[in-house]
Amino acid sequence: MALLVGAAFVVILNETVMGVALPDLMTEFDVAATTAQWLTTAFLLTMAVVIPVSGWLLTRLPLRTVFVAAMSSFTLGTAIAAAAPVFSVLIAGRVVQAVGTALMMPLLMTTILNVVPAERRGQMMGTVSIVISVAPAIGPTVSGLVLDRLSWRWIFLLVLPIAVAALAVGATWVRNVTEPRRTPLDVPSVVLSALAFGGLIYGLSSIGESAAGHTPVAPWMPITVGALSLAAFVRRQLALRERALLDLRAFATPAFSIAVALVSVSMMALFGTLILLPIYLQDVLGRTTLETGLMLLPGGLVMGLLAPLVGRLFDRVGPRPLVAPGAAVASVALWLMSTVLDTGTAVSTVIAVHVLLTVGLAFMFTPLMTSALGSLPARLYSHGSAIVGTVQQVAGAAGTALFITVMTGVSTSAASGTPTIEALADGVHAAITWGAVVSSVAVVVALLVRRPRPVVVG
Repeated sequence: MALLVGAAFVVILNETVMGVALPDLMTEFDVAATTAQWLTTAFLLTMAVVIPVSGWLLTRLPLRTVFVAAMSSFTLGTAIAAAAPVFSVLIAGRVVQAVGTALMMPLLMTTILNVVPAERRGQMMGTVSIVISVAPAIGPTVSGLVLDRLSWRWIFLLVLPIAVAALAVGATWVRNVTEPRRTPLDVPSVVLSALAFGGLIYGLSSIGESAAGHTPVAPWMPITVGALSLAAFVRRQLALRERALLDLRAFATPAFSIAVALVSVSMMALFGTLILLPIYLQDVLGRTTLETGLMLLPGGLVMGLLAPLVGRLFDRVGPRPLVAPGAAVASVALWLMSTVLDTGTAVSTVIAVHVLLTVGLAFMFTPLMTSALGSLPARLYSHGSAIVGTVQQVAGAAGTALFITVMTGVSTSAASGTPTIEALADGVHAAITWGAVVSSVAVVVALLVRRPRPVVVG
């Protein structure tokens, strides 16, 4: 378990490390910002396509085989990116990296559900929450520290030996704790899944660029394709039942559905603030990239320190006494951000409200993940893990789209009558206000969370 958690932390960390490096890459490879952004967009798109297939892979193949495939892909992608002579090769390396990243989280969750007793899952899932929430949160900080002294290639070179070591050790240590079943792969489901989740992620991710006038395709087009494909995908999965690529019957369990809905809101808040606060700190308060990364670090560290504690508390008291206060604290933090963030806000105030937000999210992630997956029968563990992973990606893209679109729209309309910095501050204020409204709904839904009942038969 320690090996799996460590490997997952390294691969998930790479989801957000490239944002800070974009200016350097634009200069070295002579590409525009919209082109450079594909380093993140391509990574997210690949994750959205591969994660739904991971449920079938974990049902069909032994865990060790999936682990070796995941870490091999991630290691190869890291090596390609580190040595990339041109920008297109760098993007290819990121895509290969993303394949391995997409497989690791469902693999980790499925293993926990199969080997950790129900009464200790909260503690273990607390550790996993460090991977899910803290790794993306500190990604910009890590890359900022590296870029302050070294070139962008060291972002990959420092990770490469860790990935090689994890692959070598895991090939021996990882145990096959599941019973593979000969489930046929439904190719139409794979195609519909790629169109559905790829279209939604790409469309949502490009809304912000569209608001600024920098996107080759109108966002409504991929979103429409994604929504129609998603409807067809859901219909086909329900018809296939046991042969489904992603068994959506997991949503028939109310505890799973409620927890996944709240996970979605939490990821929207986390990724929305992760994309918005660096813009605010750099463009409104005039802080450097390194300073921005260091200012966001305390929130990530607090979330990491609280996650194991919250996991142990979950094993004792269940989810509702943790999730309901956590949702309330996160909502209060977002409402505070919507009022205190302006052109003259002290850095200490920004750090304080960000830490308050991460405290609230820390009390939500672990109980929600454990409640969602622990409420399912064993035969749905791998599918439930894949569903949660897919929802996290879509929700993260939706949160980013919501925050960036509102910020860009308000700041653009306000720019004609106010200075640029003040207009941008107004946009940040409006975007976080919308996030606070969404979080208020989550406070009410959190009261419906229940402790999962033990499932005896698979």
